[in-house]
Amino acid sequence: MSVFTKVTPDELGAWLRGYSIGTLTELQGILAGIENTNYFVTTTQGRYVLTLFEKLKPDELPFYLELMAHLSSHGLPCPRPIANQENHYLGYLNGKPAALATRLAGAPVTDPTPAHCARVGEVLADLHLAGHSYKGHLDNLRGPKWWTATAPLLLPFLDDGERALLLDEVAFQAGHRLDALPRGVVHADLFRDNVLFAGDAIGGVIDFYFACVDVLLYDVAITVNDWCTTADCRLDPERTGALLGAYRAARDFTADEKQAWPVMLRAGALRFWVSRLYDFHLPRPGDLTHAHDPSRFRDILRNHIHAGPVSDPS
Repeated sequence: MSVFTKVTPDELGAWLRGYSIGTLTELQGILAGIENTNYFVTTTQGRYVLTLFEKLKPDELPFYLELMAHLSSHGLPCPRPIANQENHYLGYLNGKPAALATRLAGAPVTDPTPAHCARVGEVLADLHLAGHSYKGHLDNLRGPKWWTATAPLLLPFLDDGERALLLDEVAFQAGHRLDALPRGVVHADLFRDNVLFAGDAIGGVIDFYFACVDVLLYDVAITVNDWCTTADCRLDPERTGALLGAYRAARDFTADEKQAWPVMLRAGALRFWVSRLYDFHLPRPGDLTHAHDPSRFRDILRNHIHAGPVSDPS
């Protein structure tokens, strides 16, 4: 959510005349994330988030925008896209596809407690259940095909141990079939900075622009890898148990999912190690850009590998 494409108040004010949300009073670039350009937008009628899409293709964007509208209509605390006067969610601003959505209350929690993790597990299960009735489909653009193709580009930046770890894990993941695991809509990026807490309650789940149709357990693993890891990149048993227990209360895990849990934990760590390596070593130019340190997910992956057999998510 860095600012790659600059928008001035005059430019946005003219663009907003195509909406019925009042006139612009404040525009502020958002310093976070690395994929799209985002601004906080305040008008005389409310508060919104403006997103200009830097990588996603226009024909991919309806999946994300209509998914947010679908989940919002089912009571999920997620942004609701705003249609323009022509009843379209998607428009174009400064040469980029662009959309407005409601700005939600709350702030991220950087040091989550088991209670926070339980709320996250609950909302993730609700998201998966509500996603069953969503008719859109988009394959995971950051799945095995992507990390297999991206890994060779990263090898020149790694030391011998990291190169071996990356190549071995890509091969390990390729050797596991996931056909028996339940699939559906997944958020695929439910990190601490994408959940807003208002007191003890979740005020918002944001940044759906990695959402796709994939293995549900993969989404759980991605979430656990961020919310439940300690400073030394290992799973905290209490937080992990709280998140998985709350999730399971709404949607229980199948026997196949329980067996696949260690593989999914590693897959979730690999995906974000590769993406953070790519963004760190091969960044795009931008204003207010923010690249995450790749080493955290390297260490999470190593710890999952060396942990040996781990308990299933029951």
